Amino acid sequence: MNQEVIFGCGSLSELSDVLQQREIGVVFLVTGKSSYKLCGAEEAMQTILEGKRVVKYSDFQINPHIEDVERGISRFRQDDFDAVIAVGGGTVLDMAKLINLLAHQPGRSVEYIRKEKKISCSGKPLIAVPTTAGSGSEATHFAVVYINMEKYSVAHENLLPDFAVIDPSLSGTMPQGITASTGMDALCQAVESYWSVYSTGESRLYAGRAVKLVMSNLKSAVLKPTGENRLKMAEAAHLAGKAINISKTTAAHALSYFFTTRFNVPHGHAAGLTLGRFFIFNFGVSERDAADERGADYTKGVIKELMELLGADSAGSARKKIEKLMRDIGLETDLEKIGLRSEDDIDRLINSINVERLANNPRVVNEDDIKRLLFG
Repeated sequence: MNQEVIFGCGSLSELSDVLQQREIGVVFLVTGKSSYKLCGAEEAMQTILEGKRVVKYSDFQINPHIEDVERGISRFRQDDFDAVIAVGGGTVLDMAKLINLLAHQPGRSVEYIRKEKKISCSGKPLIAVPTTAGSGSEATHFAVVYINMEKYSVAHENLLPDFAVIDPSLSGTMPQGITASTGMDALCQAVESYWSVYSTGESRLYAGRAVKLVMSNLKSAVLKPTGENRLKMAEAAHLAGKAINISKTTAAHALSYFFTTRFNVPHGHAAGLTLGRFFIFNFGVSERDAADERGADYTKGVIKELMELLGADSAGSARKKIEKLMRDIGLETDLEKIGLRSEDDIDRLINSINVERLANNPRVVNEDDIKRLLFG
């Protein structure tokens, strides 16, 4: 599926032309609760949506939960909309993607989320307007949803938005903590995409560019934000999204969901907690435990390329650079301080792991590996 991307400061104003060209008059608008106004999107969208009938949906939690998705589906089905517009961070974009697609499937949404039924129908045209620089959800055909604290990833080509409007000016009011966490999400996605068993030349091109942009701009975007570094971080996030849309994420993301659900660690921060550790672990790959069919030498070569992108001369140095960046932008790196202290928590973490994402990792990971990695 092809996607049209509109990028640049002030590019949100171009959305008016898109709506006019598509003859869109009835809109299902998905937004955050307070962020929609604080980032300046509400005022801009009032002008863009003038004269159109708009139903706004913002009644959902920070991370997408099935109850919120189903409530949105119920409201969506009450009208015949011409398009869905999502304005917000990763949760908002995922929520809109899920509501739009699942509302058009017969039966219960959970049956499609749990892959008991196959998605067969497409949704309405979807326009994604990210207001954070991190999730890259506007560039992927995936969406995350939680059912009873268990995380599910829905993947379908029709989840990819038809349009992505990336206006960095909308991220100007993000608090430091959100800027830091979403920026780390972009870095984790890029690094994991680069070494994923499903990586391609195209995905590594996107991911490599994203890594360099994050390493050059994230610290300043958090501590001394400017229009320029926000623009670069928006580009990095979009490139990282394009990369994982091809390759998917790997082990650091697989472990991250536990830290989010158990200790309320924001997603990007949670993924960053083990990224440096997996740098060392994955570089230790051998032919015996290589998961990538291209072999251990190939994987080591890829990780060496990542070291260069990070400005590191070893896997240990790469870990230090990643964790120093996290500390510099105010993100805790000590797992014990995060809350991971007991054997019970380790066991819960292992039982919560997304097996699919572990399988994407270039080196096979078992339970003993995880325990050693968490205490290393």
